[in-house]
Amino acid sequence: MTDSSRQVRSPLRRKLLWLAAVRVMTVTILLGSGALVQLRTPDLWPVTPFFFLVGLSYALTATFLLIRARVERCRWLIDLQLATDAVVISAVVLLTGGVSSYFSILYALPIIGASILQFRRGGLLVGSLSALLYATVVVGQYQGLFDFLVTAWPAIGQSPLPPWTLACYMAGLDIFGFLAVAVFSGYLAERLRTADASLARASTEIADLQAFNQHVIESLTSGLATTDQHGHVLTFNGAATHITGLAGEEAFGRRAFELLQLPPAFERALEGTVKGSRRADLRFTRPGGRQIELGLSAAPLITPDGRAGFLFLFQDVTETRRLQRKAAAQERLAAVGEMAAGIAHEIRNPLASMSGSIQILRQELPLSAEQAQLMDIVLRESGRLNDTIKSFLAYARPQQISSRRFDLSRAVNDTALLLRHGPEFGEGHQIQVHVPEVPVWVEADEDQIRQVVWNLATNGLRAMPGGGILALEVQVGAEDAMTLSVRDEGVGMPPDELDSMLQPFHGTFAQGTGLGLAIVHRIVSDHGGEMQVTSVPDAGTTVRVRLPAPTAAPSTARRPPTGVQ
Repeated sequence: MTDSSRQVRSPLRRKLLWLAAVRVMTVTILLGSGALVQLRTPDLWPVTPFFFLVGLSYALTATFLLIRARVERCRWLIDLQLATDAVVISAVVLLTGGVSSYFSILYALPIIGASILQFRRGGLLVGSLSALLYATVVVGQYQGLFDFLVTAWPAIGQSPLPPWTLACYMAGLDIFGFLAVAVFSGYLAERLRTADASLARASTEIADLQAFNQHVIESLTSGLATTDQHGHVLTFNGAATHITGLAGEEAFGRRAFELLQLPPAFERALEGTVKGSRRADLRFTRPGGRQIELGLSAAPLITPDGRAGFLFLFQDVTETRRLQRKAAAQERLAAVGEMAAGIAHEIRNPLASMSGSIQILRQELPLSAEQAQLMDIVLRESGRLNDTIKSFLAYARPQQISSRRFDLSRAVNDTALLLRHGPEFGEGHQIQVHVPEVPVWVEADEDQIRQVVWNLATNGLRAMPGGGILALEVQVGAEDAMTLSVRDEGVGMPPDELDSMLQPFHGTFAQGTGLGLAIVHRIVSDHGGEMQVTSVPDAGTTVRVRLPAPTAAPSTARRPPTGVQ
């Protein structure tokens, strides 16, 4: 926007332009009337000074238009313009008969202009100046102050003057009129200014309120749409655009019932609703073809004049419904698990009695070789079944965590020592332990963490039936979080098995129960840790367990470094 356009937009400069236009129009009327009078009644007025004043008025108008840009900084220029107008009008009145001049009414123009531009102060100031100048003209006529003008232009004094008493009366009426115009125009200007200020404040407050309401609507996380009485969309906030994938321009003017893919029955029910709202859960197809679940609430939009339309509030509840279905499924599985755990517990007791009885019978009865072999099979399978039930009970009924501070490195070393003397350790196996030289303190249930190390290491040894290196490593990472890594060189797993390897009874070893990794995952989750598994077929598997740091650490004592054992 240019400077000139800014000047036009300024209220004060706009008023100055109107004042200049009125001045030019008045001067032009004076010029035309003077020319007409000169043609019909020669020598009635002095032509030369009259037209000089007209030309001077044009020149002053042009000058004031050129300096109007400075008016806002120099307000006294407005007073100078209006005072100059009063002086020029006084000169015109003097040239056209003084107290008998019909042009004394022109004093009202600068007075009203001063009230508009400078309000009450300006009106009273110019009104007082006009009264003073007019009184000077009248008194000067009767006191001979302007005889030199009569000598130069005899037409000034050719009209007889009224008696002094009548002149004072006429001048008094004119002066009273000037001051009355100043008072009333100033009063009206002040009232207008007050009204404009109140209107500006009200407009600003309304604009702020509208902006605030718009911000509130756009800040809603739920989709919001309003319609007219026929259901055509009037408002469609940003959340509605995000949920439906439809821009506001696409939604405006369309019927909300079709836009939100509502069934006809819902529309009929909503149109019959007087108070309250209607709720619906529906499937919505976005423009790209993706289906989502919407939770929608609709109600009539009531105004003081009655019903004005409808209000729709909706949310994308796809993830919420998925979690609810998952939670319901988990509750059913938990109930089944509790029942299965109870059944397993009831099976375990008679199983122990059966196993004990068979052991006694094998020892006391004379058996043939085949009978003894059958007895051994029964005892072995009973023991395997008992181990399976024990593992299942450990998974289905997890024990309460009894946290205490212990050295994770020592627990790993102890487990490695037990593994070397366990049944899973073969001739081709090697166990490497890499732990820091100082104790690594962790606050957890020591028995359960030892079970984690044992299960992971046992799986690693079983994955290397032909031998290989099993590496156990403890690291202290950022923010003192501990990471336990178990790496083997076994058969590995394909990527499609990694997602299901932590599920119960998903075992890959003939002699396993399929619950080892599931129990590990449950224990790690209960301790607030994380578990990560990476595997490459025929290259090995690495399991990393990350445990949170303890709340405080005691003083550490150095231990000799541990390497290949």
